[in-house]
Amino acid sequence: MLQGVEIVRRRAGGGAVLVAPLAQVWIDVWIPRDDDLWDDDVVRSAWWLGQTWAAALASLGVKEPQVHRGPSISTELSRLVCFAGIGPGEVTVSGSKVVGIAQRRTRRGARFLSMAQLSWDPSHLVELLSPAFTEARQRSLACAELAPSAKGLRDVLPEPVPLDPRNLLSKVEQRVSRFLP
Repeated sequence: MLQGVEIVRRRAGGGAVLVAPLAQVWIDVWIPRDDDLWDDDVVRSAWWLGQTWAAALASLGVKEPQVHRGPSISTELSRLVCFAGIGPGEVTVSGSKVVGIAQRRTRRGARFLSMAQLSWDPSHLVELLSPAFTEARQRSLACAELAPSAKGLRDVLPEPVPLDPRNLLSKVEQRVSRFLP
């Protein structure tokens, strides 16, 4: 526990993600190796899921969601904070990450874990990671650098955005589920 937050290591790797009740929508999908969606190339393998998210977000009025179709783009902070970098299949809006995707592959198949945050405010996460930033000035610089790297659903959905997080997250989850192949 750190400041009342339980720390759990993700088996899918990547930087830290702050998980809180009603703060994000998760869509996890399992595909076996013999599925038509399977791709041995780990860079291409998540593109279909990113395209699903992009189509769902566009249907909700999000302007020009883009699926990242290249290798991971890392930054100095992406080793610490997941939403500081962009991985294959992840969805951006105006260059900022909106949907993160991770995958766990085995001989039998792959589990894709995808998530969009309701709001993006890196300050709490940076505070939790404060041992990595020894000075308050470093924390302030990290927050300033992280702020434009991602956006929450409330930032990209057109007005009016439902105020109740349960309704908003449920609406997004239903729309993404509808677009799954």
